[in-house]
Amino acid sequence: MNELTILIGTAAVIAFTHTLFGPDHYLPFIVMSKARKWSIWKTTWLTIACGIGHVGSSIILGTVGVAFGIGLHKLEFFEGFRGNLAAWAFILFGLLYTIWSVYRLYVNKPHKHQHFHKDGSLHVHEHTHTTEHIHTHNKKLTPWILFTIFVLGPCEPLIPILMYPAAEHSTFGIVAVSLVFGLITIATMLVIVLLASYGISFLPMGKLERYTHVIAGATIFLSGMAIVFWGL
Repeated sequence: MNELTILIGTAAVIAFTHTLFGPDHYLPFIVMSKARKWSIWKTTWLTIACGIGHVGSSIILGTVGVAFGIGLHKLEFFEGFRGNLAAWAFILFGLLYTIWSVYRLYVNKPHKHQHFHKDGSLHVHEHTHTTEHIHTHNKKLTPWILFTIFVLGPCEPLIPILMYPAAEHSTFGIVAVSLVFGLITIATMLVIVLLASYGISFLPMGKLERYTHVIAGATIFLSGMAIVFWGL
């Protein structure tokens, strides 16, 4: 029981630090919430859903590994493969979103047209081309893309450091360690996302407001790059 208590405490500490020092766990929600003008409730449930998918996929894989006696090195190899896949998915999504955002800025740039009336007077009017139809589809698609990427992304420390040692104790040990790790991970994600989103809402964006989509896409792209090349 003492060893299990230590494992549970270790699970809590690792879950917190792993999430805190992994900006990909919260930056996408912060920047997308600002760019998409998500409500606090939508930001909350999407963060929780992605957190469950993120932790749950590793719990399921680890449980299968324990149940069927799959070697740890095989599970670690598969987790590494999933991690690279998720990182490159972040890069691709961020890049495509940035390109779309720049295109949207260009298309929606105000244009002035001059018209001469029969009496010789000059009339000038300004208008923009709209991309609202595409924008509406993207609003529905973006949460699903984020959820899919987080399901692909593994919780690397969970299987080798926590689940296999817990398996030596009991099924209760596996459940307890997994539950604590998952709850702390999701709670840390949610607290960071909500605090940062609340703080950003007070920032005077000014002219930067129309570039929030570009900033969001670039941030997600850089998050993916940081995972691939810096191991964050």
